[in-house]
Amino acid sequence: MKRTLVSLLLISTLLITLACERRGGPGAGGETGQIVVGYYGDLTGRTSNFGVSTRNGVLMAADEINKAGGINGRQITILSEDDEGRPEKAATVVTKLIDQDRVIALLGEVASGNTLAAAPKAQSAHVPMISPSSTNPAVTQVGDYIFRVCFIDPFQGEVMAKFAANTLKAKTAAIMLDFNSPYSRGLTEFFEKSFTKLGGQILSKQSYTQGDRDYKGQLTSIRSLNPDVIYVPGYYGEVGVIAKQAKQLDIKAPLLGGDGWDAPQIWELGGDALNGSFISNHYSVEDPSPAIQKFVADFKGRYNVVPDALAALGYDAMRVLADALKRSGTSEGPALRDAIAATKEFVGVTGVITIDAERNAVKPAVVLKLQGGKYVYQQTIGADAPAGAAASPATTSTSSVTGASPAAVASPSAATKATSY
Repeated sequence: MKRTLVSLLLISTLLITLACERRGGPGAGGETGQIVVGYYGDLTGRTSNFGVSTRNGVLMAADEINKAGGINGRQITILSEDDEGRPEKAATVVTKLIDQDRVIALLGEVASGNTLAAAPKAQSAHVPMISPSSTNPAVTQVGDYIFRVCFIDPFQGEVMAKFAANTLKAKTAAIMLDFNSPYSRGLTEFFEKSFTKLGGQILSKQSYTQGDRDYKGQLTSIRSLNPDVIYVPGYYGEVGVIAKQAKQLDIKAPLLGGDGWDAPQIWELGGDALNGSFISNHYSVEDPSPAIQKFVADFKGRYNVVPDALAALGYDAMRVLADALKRSGTSEGPALRDAIAATKEFVGVTGVITIDAERNAVKPAVVLKLQGGKYVYQQTIGADAPAGAAASPATTSTSSVTGASPAAVASPSAATKATSY
């Protein structure tokens, strides 16, 4: 009996020690020691370009902040995990980052389906999570510890519907969606709703599954209806092939898409078949803002590649987190959550970011034309702006983080033909 009691006492002591370590370790809050932040994303799977690009943006921002003295004298450490683009793996690696690595916050994911699998883990542990680019509305509805720095699908779908109807003067549209993707289904829903409200007609909706390589049956059906535009709200791995097969079938209607198209690999898959397509996105590398051009130059100097929107969003997510850490004065979960929620008019590379009551970022979108291997700026479309209004000039903000280059973000409209809706 005595031995049993001693054993139980030792086990209890060990459990209490581990619990205290989780609460008081360097990665679990407090005001001293390193600030351990977890990043998770697809680093080796089908959407690995998204994950790698986002991580590169996060790492560059963290390094800039550290070189400038860190956050209240503390240095940031980024721990990265590969979820291989699989929801179940995303939940597993986030659990590890929280329970074993004791991160104070999480940055990720890109694909909404993966974020939705991981977010409940962060919510239940009261560890703030900021998604750089998951646009499905359900992401932040998981709970009050889940945030994002990108716009959401209702707005992105509406942006392309307005562009199709008001700029391209399209009256009819067809849609090709990835049926298993929350991202693709969400964009489809909101594009269809907005396009119909603007007087347009959806002639056909065809579906596919990520990884498919033959889309000619769906495209042949669409061709027979001769729509003015074809909306393809998918990811680059499939879209590039869809564009090539559409050209082989002599389909003339322009393809429209979203931020899921933004990856260099899309040009390897689709080539010149992508010319004349349009996408909604988070920023343009053509923006003449000195701060944005500095970000582009610094990123190219570090990684030898032009930063896509995912890189810019990863950069902004890290900087928004750092700004909240600086204002809160602590990395404890509840106080940090409150500071992130209080983010107002933070000047990021991808826009001036205000976190609303639903923990979403309120910001404009840009429309880009795919031409000759480049994404060419067309116009900026803001939320709830009247049709035909001029693009807003760059706004300024006092919210910034030492060492990070605050960007006066508007459209490149000062020198181009921008129109806002």
